[in-house]
Amino acid sequence: MSDVEWAYVAPLLPPAPKDGRREKHDRRDIVDAILYVTHNGIVWRALPADFPPWKTVYGFFDRWKKKGVVIRVHDGLRDEVRQAEGRAAQPTAGVIDSQSVKGAQTVTLPTRGYDAGKKVNGRKRFIVVDTLGLLLGVLVLPASRQDRDGARQLLLDHYFTTPSCRHVFADGGFAGKFVDWASRTLKTTIEIVRKKESQKGFEPLPKRWVVERTLAWLTAHRRLARDYERNPASSAAFIYWALIQTMARRLARGTPVARWTPRTTTDSKTPSRFRTGSQIGVQAAVRRSVRGRCGGRRGGSSAVRSGSPARIWMVR
Repeated sequence: MSDVEWAYVAPLLPPAPKDGRREKHDRRDIVDAILYVTHNGIVWRALPADFPPWKTVYGFFDRWKKKGVVIRVHDGLRDEVRQAEGRAAQPTAGVIDSQSVKGAQTVTLPTRGYDAGKKVNGRKRFIVVDTLGLLLGVLVLPASRQDRDGARQLLLDHYFTTPSCRHVFADGGFAGKFVDWASRTLKTTIEIVRKKESQKGFEPLPKRWVVERTLAWLTAHRRLARDYERNPASSAAFIYWALIQTMARRLARGTPVARWTPRTTTDSKTPSRFRTGSQIGVQAAVRRSVRGRCGGRRGGSSAVRSGSPARIWMVR
């Protein structure tokens, strides 16, 4: 975490307690170690020696998870990102979706299930995001839980934590009685965004694509590529830490990451991201040189004699 990123995170952490022994390790090193585990997916005992001891890092992770510190830090950064984008701190619309991920052997049997639709044995993550893709709420349940059932519990928590958000977009998996229940009980409008009848292959759907991008942000962190946690609350905490890192970088940079676009080229057959003009010339010169050393043979496999400066194998 850079100095600019730490300047956004540090004020949101609770102050060090005045009673008892003073903290031996710097808070920034603790946060860096937690983010290292989140991004690289290592076990706690495999933390490099440059970080504080793994027991100390895990102690802070567990303590901040139980006291809700990680949620407060996340929500504070989310409000700053929204204000930097010219939005109000509290959103008025959101998008809900679920993601089934495989569970490792460390996932206990009572907290895992089998998603017959996606054929995944593990857990299911239910998330609600705003129209910028920033997380508003998360709930981790067994993968066997139906979307409509899991969404009820998540929206009930979302009703109290974000009272200004009363319009939620969802996919067809949340249609049915869940829409009527949300309108009657939570006074929340659920708008179902369905695929086009003529759609073939992947196509971003209006309003819904932001939540798919958020799920991609999460799975870019190896700790979240599958579920390794015994406690579902730890899985939710790692999701918050992954987005804390994402939002801190976004605030430090000032703008979102620009989408990569291929460079223009005059050769329409060969994309420039694979070969450039200079690379083509170098490759042709190497082939001519190798054919000369190998006696002009073009087919089969041949090698330069052992006395040559380098061994070059040609396979047609």
